[in-house]
Amino acid sequence: MKAEFYAFRELYENSLKDEITGNPIIDGFREVMERRDFEPKWVDAFLNSMEADLYIKSYETIESLRKYLYGSAEVVGLMMAKIMDLPPESYDSAMYLGRAMQFVNFIRDIDEDLWLDRNYFPRIDFKEYNLKSLNPEDARRNPDGFIMFVRKQLNQFSTWQMKAEEGFKFIPKRYLIPIKTASEMYKWTA
Repeated sequence: MKAEFYAFRELYENSLKDEITGNPIIDGFREVMERRDFEPKWVDAFLNSMEADLYIKSYETIESLRKYLYGSAEVVGLMMAKIMDLPPESYDSAMYLGRAMQFVNFIRDIDEDLWLDRNYFPRIDFKEYNLKSLNPEDARRNPDGFIMFVRKQLNQFSTWQMKAEEGFKFIPKRYLIPIKTASEMYKWTA
């Protein structure tokens, strides 16, 4: 997996030298990136977060997780705002929406991430609720702590989601309907 990631990243970096890579994903993305004027640092942050998945298995605090969330989700919100030609005033909300949606994915994917030996929740929260881990055995030993832990994560999602929705006023109706629909589905998932 590491070799494939680094080969992909190298192809992307070659594309920055105006090289056609032959990779339809990279070449298509570069075309959209140029047409919509994405910040190259957004793509770097995204790739850095994807690289972190190769090495970092957990995050101690929400602050340490935020760097990962910026690259894995917030920059996707920024890119979508650029694609929809939204004003810069919408960018904070776009970042919050990406962050909130990614966080729900973490909650939904606890079992899958355990299988991959990853944890995307602040380890400090484990201590707060007297949990060793999110493994089913540990959750069964402390069901009240597990429930309160998950509720805390859901509250974090809700806070970010409310900030995201403040930016819906910037989205034209033809885009707003699918975005609100997706947003409602994430709230339903939560």
